[in-house]
Amino acid sequence: MDSNEAKDLFQAQSHVYKHIFNFVSSMSLKCAVQLGIPDVINSHGQAITLQELVTALQLHPAKSGYVQRLMRLMVHSGFFATKKVCKNHDEQEEEAYDLTPSSRLLLKNKVPSLLPFALGMFDPAFATPWQFLGNWFRGNELTPFETAHGMGFWEYGDKNPEFNSVFNEAMASDSGMMNLVIKDCKPIFEGLTSLVDVGGGSGKVARILCEAFPSLNCTVLELPQVVADLPDSANLKFIAGDMFNAIPPADAILLKLTLHALNDEECLKVLKKCREAIPGNGQGKVIIIDIVINAEKDEHESIEAKLFFDMLMMVVVTGRERSEKEWEKLFLEAGFSKYKITPIFGLRSLIEVYP
Repeated sequence: MDSNEAKDLFQAQSHVYKHIFNFVSSMSLKCAVQLGIPDVINSHGQAITLQELVTALQLHPAKSGYVQRLMRLMVHSGFFATKKVCKNHDEQEEEAYDLTPSSRLLLKNKVPSLLPFALGMFDPAFATPWQFLGNWFRGNELTPFETAHGMGFWEYGDKNPEFNSVFNEAMASDSGMMNLVIKDCKPIFEGLTSLVDVGGGSGKVARILCEAFPSLNCTVLELPQVVADLPDSANLKFIAGDMFNAIPPADAILLKLTLHALNDEECLKVLKKCREAIPGNGQGKVIIIDIVINAEKDEHESIEAKLFFDMLMMVVVTGRERSEKEWEKLFLEAGFSKYKITPIFGLRSLIEVYP
């Protein structure tokens, strides 16, 4: 074996090790969030030294070395940054930790915040099914989640109210990100007088739309147990129902991160119900906020995150993430004639579908 072959093998070894230990990054991030490190740095008001961080976290000084090692990985992963600060009269510099845009998204009581989403996805109920993925391929259960827990995801949520609450908060925090770009969506919603948010949860997105477009009457269609105690307002009301059976009529139907949790057959059923609910004069439309996989144009980190979501949909429910061609096939089979894709939600795109 020559030196180039050896070099390639050691590079391959590093690649294999990296992916074997990818969980270390996730679990270290979970630890940093559970300790409240982003909020401690934010409350400090400036970059914080290791000693100050350990004190603020109320940890024993003997843990300082371990905190330093945790932060070294989190800095490498882009969740925190380091800078040199002077803390002593002799002007000797020390290393201090500061927030990055990623860790600012993990602050409590901030808008937007993905902290509830992170805590939800770190729940053992989501982590355990991955241990059963290989067995699931050889078994008969619909999903690895069912293999692991003995029941499907939605049934598990019904039987575990605490988990269901965490999951709903996770979805609401993700929806809160819409606030960042809703001003860019005005042409999409202008002219609409009514909209139904199908599977809209506790109404986070609908409230954002109602605030941005006061003349728009929004309705959230959700399962009875989700909307049972949610109060209506002037231009927002909640209706208990099943999207597979009927969708109330409106100028527009909104589906945010709903179709990616469904298989193609289920998607077609919902899309056909949407087609029946909007005006047939060409004025109505279906608005979908979901992932569109574009392996040719997506940046490496974006496509990787999208593929992670695709695997998550396979493991937890029966859904999938789709390419533009796969979306188009569904739209045409459901009776729609045209669509327009606008990638403005980070990993997600806004898709307008017309009869």
